Amino acid sequence: MHKPLHQRFRGYLPVVIDVETAGFNAHTDALLELAAISVHYNDQGLLVPEHEWHYHIKPFEGANLDPKALEFNGIVPDHPFRLALTETDALKDLFVKIDEALDETKCQRAILVGHNAAFDLSFLQAAVARTGIKKSPFHAFSCLDTASLSAVAFGQTVLAKALRAANIPFDLSQAHSALYDAERTAQLFCDIVNRWDRLDK
Repeated sequence: MHKPLHQRFRGYLPVVIDVETAGFNAHTDALLELAAISVHYNDQGLLVPEHEWHYHIKPFEGANLDPKALEFNGIVPDHPFRLALTETDALKDLFVKIDEALDETKCQRAILVGHNAAFDLSFLQAAVARTGIKKSPFHAFSCLDTASLSAVAFGQTVLAKALRAANIPFDLSQAHSALYDAERTAQLFCDIVNRWDRLDK
């Protein structure tokens, strides 16, 4: 019998985050896309992805747009079909959804899960600071990094290679979409936790 989710991670709700950006500097470069996925234990006692949230985001005023970064992720920031939201609207909507998930799971706070999670956390925190949102549901500095977990579990730190080691399909042509990468990272995180849970029985 698995522990309730609110007891498994010291009261934290793991929420997988992936961002697509217009550079590497969270304070100067635009946040362009954000995906988030919560997790829960299913009836078989396996940790699995649950809710998904996905936002295209307008560059903040004065944001730097590095052409090399845009070429890499294929995002056209001013494309009308992006239906992008402001950082404020996207974050407010996401935080409401995460607060609802916290109530559902009886967790006290969210903790960011990411592949090289410090990068995603830095862009999330910079956006929160720019928007003036007073309260983020995420822990301010702790995170769960699937690159580190994959190094322990599989001897791999690159997402594609870690997924291959875990026998999780990965389509390189869909990579660098925030939602696709978040979905695969969530599957990887759940796989590693489930492997550990089986060993711990």
